Amino acid sequence: MSFVEYGDTIKDGDTAIVFLGHESMFPVKVQHGTITQTKYGVIRHSTDLIGKKYGSKVTCSKGGWVFILHPTPELWTMNLPHRTQILYSTDISMITMMLELKPGSIVCESGTGSGSLSHALIRTVAPTGHLYTVEFHQQRAEKAREEFREHGVEHLVTVTNQDVCKNGFGVSNIADAVFLDIPSPWEAIGHAKSALKAEGGRICSFSPCIEQVQRTCLAMEEYGFTEINTLEILLRVYNIRTISLQIPDLGKAAEGNSSMGFDSSNPSSQGSPCANLQQGTVQFKSGVPLREMVGHTGYLTFATKS
Repeated sequence: MSFVEYGDTIKDGDTAIVFLGHESMFPVKVQHGTITQTKYGVIRHSTDLIGKKYGSKVTCSKGGWVFILHPTPELWTMNLPHRTQILYSTDISMITMMLELKPGSIVCESGTGSGSLSHALIRTVAPTGHLYTVEFHQQRAEKAREEFREHGVEHLVTVTNQDVCKNGFGVSNIADAVFLDIPSPWEAIGHAKSALKAEGGRICSFSPCIEQVQRTCLAMEEYGFTEINTLEILLRVYNIRTISLQIPDLGKAAEGNSSMGFDSSNPSSQGSPCANLQQGTVQFKSGVPLREMVGHTGYLTFATKS
């Protein structure tokens, strides 16, 4: 099993996604002899999972059923264990596009955090690219290494435990792109410039506060970056609902006919709209925004190495 290569069959040691519904799913490590409890009953890994195809419908001990899905970066973002606050698909999609990433790209990232963006970057640059990710916290760095190994992508990523603001990324003049998600990104702009290739490399900094953005932009200008721009991605979700509206009472049909010049004795006027109009309600579908939704996540500042 690998997050960048699809496999048909569930194997011992795989990470799989147990899908109970669009709002209810969780990851599980498949192990021979292990069981997993769900609200629909027990799933026995040896008999219910190992050897079955991904996407299979599995019946639990209480008679309910779940689907077992192959892991992807998108599903992992929705289900990963949170060691830090993470980036979600809305920001991740813009980052991968604006950094102009493709298979074979070399990317530097700091910090690794819970690995949400890391998995998406690895999938984007695979099979010939590489991710160099730096994490200041030792335990988080070790956990990230373990997850990358379990997910079959350790050959595409190098995890380093150090302070990027003091020691940089550990590489020079090879990166196509750099991503910063740290409290003081302006302190790492110089190291980011050193890691980027000689000309044309892209940089992105994620910051929740506009004061961080201002200092980062000043540092980018100081180090000669161009095309500096800041974006904020807001997602607005709509619910489709059935709306009932009352038809207005426009008076009697006869009065309507006379006022409009219709002759009620004329057969040609019997099929007019006014003749069939009656007071009541009509139903139609309407898109309504959610009452509560995710708002500001952070500002994305992009620039190009000149």
